[in-house]
Amino acid sequence: MAQDRQRGGDERRPRRTPDAGASRRGAGDRRNAPPGSRPDRVRRPRPPSEDARSEGSAPPIPADVEAKQLAPDVRGELMTLDKATADYVAKHLVAAGENLEDDPELALRHAQAARTRSGRIAAVREAVGIAAYHCGDWAQALSELRAARRMGSKSPLLPMIADCERGVGRPQRAIDLSRTPEAEELTGDEADELRIVVAGARSDLGQHEQALAALSTPSLDPQRTGLTAARLFYAYADTLLALGRNDEALQWFIHAEAADTDGVTDADERITELS
Repeated sequence: MAQDRQRGGDERRPRRTPDAGASRRGAGDRRNAPPGSRPDRVRRPRPPSEDARSEGSAPPIPADVEAKQLAPDVRGELMTLDKATADYVAKHLVAAGENLEDDPELALRHAQAARTRSGRIAAVREAVGIAAYHCGDWAQALSELRAARRMGSKSPLLPMIADCERGVGRPQRAIDLSRTPEAEELTGDEADELRIVVAGARSDLGQHEQALAALSTPSLDPQRTGLTAARLFYAYADTLLALGRNDEALQWFIHAEAADTDGVTDADERITELS
C-alpha cells in the first residue's frame, strides 16, 4: 500500500492477547486498517472514554511535531486548504499517528481536531475512522471510513469496514461485503485481512466449518512469515480449536509463532497451553 503517512515508521507492535486472531496499523497511514478486539484481531483496545468520543477542545500539539512529517500524498490532499489550516490539520494528523499505538484515545482526539477544520478531505476522515477503530468505537469508525470511501479514498478500507460491521453486531453484513466487486479486487495482505474478517464473522454465527474454509481458500503456506501470515495462521489455529481438532490447532499455532517475527500474537502461550 501507500507509504507511511505520519512520522514514526516502526512496524513493531506491542504484545497483545488475541481473542482468536489478529490486527492492523495507524491513523494516517494508509497501510493501516484492521486491528481491534474482534476475534480475528490481535489487539484488545480499551473501551473509548467520554473524552475520546467527544469533540471538545483539541489536544495540544507536541512541540516536535511538524507538518512536513506528514506523508506527501496526504499533504497533497490538504492543498485545497489555506496554508495555516493545512499546517494545523497536518500536525494533528502526525500527532494522531504517533499516539495511535500507545494512546489511541489521544490519537482519536487529534484526528477529530483535524476534522473540525477539514471534514471534507478523505484522508482526514480516514484518520478519524482508523483512530476510532483502534479505540474499539466500531460505530464511529464505520461512519468515518464509509465517509472516506465516498470521498474517494484510495486506501483498501473494505476489510476494516467489514470488521466494524462485525463490531456493531452485523456479521452477515461483513460476509456480504466480501462478495462485492470491491472485495474481488483485493490482493495480497488486504485479501488476507478480509479472509480473516469473514472467518471471524462466520464464527460469530457459529459457522466454524465455513470459517475454516474461508481461511484455507486459497490454501495456507506455513512457510510464510510476517504480521499478516502470523495472524492468518493464528485465526486458522483458533478455528481448528473451536472444532475440537486440537492436534492440528497446535501445529498451526506453531506456524503462527514461527511467522510472528515481531511477537505480536500470544501463539507461544497457546502452544504451551495445548502442549
